[in-house]
Amino acid sequence: MVAALQKKISESATARWIVLALVAFTMLCGYFITDVMAPLKPMLEQQMGWSSSDYGFFTSAYGWFNVFLLMLIFGGMILDKMGVRFTGLMSTVIMVIGVGIKYWVIASDFGGASVTIFGSVISSQVLWAAIGYAIFGVGIEIAGITVSKIIVKWFKGKELALAMGLEMACARIGTALALSITPLLAEEFGSVSMPILLGLLLLCIGMISFVVFVVMDTKRDRELKDSAELEEPFRFRDIFEIVRIKGFWYIAILCVLFYSAVFPFLKYAPDLMFNKFGISEKLSGIIPALLPFGTILLTPFFGNLYDRRGKGATIMLVGSFMIVAVHLLFAVPAFTNWLLALVLIITLGIAFSLVPSAMWPSVPKIIPENKLGTAYALIFWIQNWGLMGVPYLIGKVLDNYCVVDNATTVAEEITGVVAPETVTRVAYDYTVPMLIFAGLGVLSILFAFLLLRENKKMGYGLQQPNIRK
Repeated sequence: MVAALQKKISESATARWIVLALVAFTMLCGYFITDVMAPLKPMLEQQMGWSSSDYGFFTSAYGWFNVFLLMLIFGGMILDKMGVRFTGLMSTVIMVIGVGIKYWVIASDFGGASVTIFGSVISSQVLWAAIGYAIFGVGIEIAGITVSKIIVKWFKGKELALAMGLEMACARIGTALALSITPLLAEEFGSVSMPILLGLLLLCIGMISFVVFVVMDTKRDRELKDSAELEEPFRFRDIFEIVRIKGFWYIAILCVLFYSAVFPFLKYAPDLMFNKFGISEKLSGIIPALLPFGTILLTPFFGNLYDRRGKGATIMLVGSFMIVAVHLLFAVPAFTNWLLALVLIITLGIAFSLVPSAMWPSVPKIIPENKLGTAYALIFWIQNWGLMGVPYLIGKVLDNYCVVDNATTVAEEITGVVAPETVTRVAYDYTVPMLIFAGLGVLSILFAFLLLRENKKMGYGLQQPNIRK
């Protein structure tokens, strides 16, 4: 390995895979924090008095600054202007700041204090936790577009889709760990804030990992002396050139619809497992965690398939059909067996592997490389509308239309002793939320068809292999 790195780093296959490992680990740490609160929803309700609306408000905060302050678009401009090294370091610092605020808030006692926002009374703890999460959301989304451009820079004309698939697989490891171990950590230490502290420590390690990448990328650019991002600098009119491309809009809208049917679902999936399938709160994140664990192998597999065989638009279409079928089956009230939940989650994991493995490597076929940072930023900005709005909508729907019994007594073994401890909490019927997720999937099918048709018309090459022979 050392010998491989001693030759020109720009020509070393070993170097580019090490780069991928470094930046993918940073994203793993970020995605652990992204989903660390999902399995804690019942504990937040019981220990801190949060409602589903509070949880939806907090979860929607992820996209506040990205959407309303256009931070993602500014991030894309900074990326194309300043390059991947500066932007990546900036985004990791922002993530650490946001998680630090979030940890402080959840670990603190606000004594029931509240504030009124637009006529609604919000707990001060919920509000400040949401602000911390919103700051973190800016960092992780800018990091996402930066890592996408890093992979294009190091893998263009090589194993591009495979590399993107492996990076997404690492990110899903972060999600899977958050869903599976978070409740166990919170119970073991008797603190909802402990998993967040672990995520903060992981992010600091992820920042160090990115610094190592910066050293390698600097050496590569010195060897080439004229990196692509310096050859054609960003111009403001690039934004207008991007938004005039019809294929860009089709893939961007497909992205927001598809991800809005998956990521917000994962925020509520542990609660769904508890309410519909009778799985205990302590273990409610285990089955949802299988979704990202499944993508760890499948996303690189489908990415490699796209690299060598093509058919990217078809892959996206098949994945969209699968996600509709899964959510419709989840919506059927009579289906309450946990084995069915297991099968559906695994199927959803396959769909979640298919679409991203083809979607992200397809963007460079539609958008010129010097505009990629801005293009990815615009796509992520559009995506954040869904990641912000859908969780908030689901929380409101649950509280207003899906409460089964406001004083449901649920007996379960929280302490691990033989005699179960009896707790009181709200029970929900998830039929309507699952129909909402299915509706998003139906719309994603429509835009996958439109993208396939546009590809035939414009010749983007979405159905062609990525590896140049």
